Amino acid sequence: MVAIFSFLLYFSLPLFSFVKLQHVFSWSWQPFEGNFGILPMMLGSILLSVFALVLSYPLSLGICCYIHGDSHSVLRKVMLLLVQFMTSVPTVIYGFVAVFLLVPFLRTFFRHGTGFSILAAGLILSLLILPTIVLIMHSQFAQIEPKIRLTAKALGMSEAQKFIYIVFPDARKGLLTAAVLGFGRAVGDTLIPLMLAGNAVSQPESILDSIRTLTSHIALVVATDSQSDAYLSLFACGMVLFSSTIAVNIMLRWLAASPEKINE
Repeated sequence: MVAIFSFLLYFSLPLFSFVKLQHVFSWSWQPFEGNFGILPMMLGSILLSVFALVLSYPLSLGICCYIHGDSHSVLRKVMLLLVQFMTSVPTVIYGFVAVFLLVPFLRTFFRHGTGFSILAAGLILSLLILPTIVLIMHSQFAQIEPKIRLTAKALGMSEAQKFIYIVFPDARKGLLTAAVLGFGRAVGDTLIPLMLAGNAVSQPESILDSIRTLTSHIALVVATDSQSDAYLSLFACGMVLFSSTIAVNIMLRWLAASPEKINE
């Protein structure tokens, strides 16, 4: 981890030798004029990841409650197998289908822009991170479910009461871990934002506007350039992404090391 950060820092130093730090962390991306602002891409990454997590997390929680509820055992197994199958679907398949089905629908329905937007990318990205969130929740629920099922039934609790008053408080650490990992998965994805978010370097005003994320920005510049100052600015983007990865790992370690604080 230290070696990777040192690598990114070393290759970004030439950029900071002739470009001030405020020109990198600014809102203006005009590389031919010496402005290498990456804040629009940072904002795009955060907005898209939060939007995808907001869409995916409640659905994932509902799926887990269904799997661990009193529904038919065959249906529970089918649901779990479907979620596990989603983990094996290549990301490009999600993006390819969305380009030809979802984007034209959004363009026609909302009559705003090209359809390549936060909404299009967020909907598909939420499906991409859903299996990760569901499987983490499922593993946590599976650990606590056997010891409470009979107790909850003996107390006359309904399914909703069982989850609200017993399962969720006991699985709070796992629920938080699922959210953190889901967010990290969304921030690190490249292909969905690249194919569906529009890649406009701008500050969006609605979910129907286009954005560019840090990951898609790196992919776009690397594909067309390897010598200019704009290329050097990608190492600053990499440092930001790597720092977010470190933050996610620190939070996960904190969650794992202090269960008593989380469950109080």
